[in-house]
Amino acid sequence: MDNLNTDQEVCVDATNEPEWMLPSAALGRFEMPADKVIVSAVEREILRYGFRIGTYGMLIKPESGSEVLQMATIATLPGAPYWLQGLINLRGNLIPIFDLKHLLCMEHSSTQEKLLVLVFDQGEKAVGVLIDGFPKPISELKKLPAIPPQPAVLKQHVSAAYVKEDQIWLDFDHATFFDELVRLGEE
Repeated sequence: MDNLNTDQEVCVDATNEPEWMLPSAALGRFEMPADKVIVSAVEREILRYGFRIGTYGMLIKPESGSEVLQMATIATLPGAPYWLQGLINLRGNLIPIFDLKHLLCMEHSSTQEKLLVLVFDQGEKAVGVLIDGFPKPISELKKLPAIPPQPAVLKQHVSAAYVKEDQIWLDFDHATFFDELVRLGEE
């Protein structure tokens, strides 16, 4: 039968096998070599995904779920604001689709064959936005000291701006932005 002696922080086997230290005691004896440094956290490059709406590059929040759909049909809503394209049925959920180019007073290009819709979140919180091309992974972003001028409708939903290869990417909070659009639509 094993016998544990906590006063000496040593485990002793009744068969007189070698003594084993408790893990806490063993860790306490460790000494870092003088030429080594302990790093409390490893710096890791953060990979973000970005999408484009006209001249605007928007970053998707890392913690948000999203998916891209190629849509042929969006059901329009009579009397809806001009920037609300309509609804799609995504796995049984009705998802509102917003056209931010209309909202930001941008021209539409007719070169895109099928509409690309970026859907944020899931279930009742899901919303979609028409985008120009598939989102792409973006790394090595350099934070700008100030957020560049932008339309008033975006200002309070952009927390930071970054640059990569002369393209500005806005840290876009889609949740607060679409909440505000819903309130605007109800007015």
